[in-house]
Amino acid sequence: QVQLVESGGGLVQAGGSLRLSCAASGRTFNSYVLGWFRQAPGKEREFVAAVSWRGVRTYYADSVKGRFTISRDNAKNTGYLQMNTLKPEDTAVYYCAAATEVVSYYYTSSYDIWGQGTQVTVSS
Repeated sequence: QVQLVESGGGLVQAGGSLRLSCAASGRTFNSYVLGWFRQAPGKEREFVAAVSWRGVRTYYADSVKGRFTISRDNAKNTGYLQMNTLKPEDTAVYYCAAATEVVSYYYTSSYDIWGQGTQVTVSS
């Protein structure tokens, strides 16, 4: 099974952009659905975006639709989350997650492989 490592987090001003990366080990990355979730202090982990095995289908939380873009490069075993027009309420630890099959792209329980997370802080 794959292991996931996120990178690209940091501190950015409101209105700015960041691109998160999720590097996967293993040779079967293209067999996994890839999702991004986030967790702010004192809040539950929430769905942000997901992409199907081949990158054809994408799904977004309403709160990020139009601002964030999920993508993947299976040749590089890497997934991405491009985040534009960032807001202070986007501040959270961002996690990438993977699963071979999902009941729903939106549920944390659908994913059985998780990265360690990367902090994103948006200042006002």
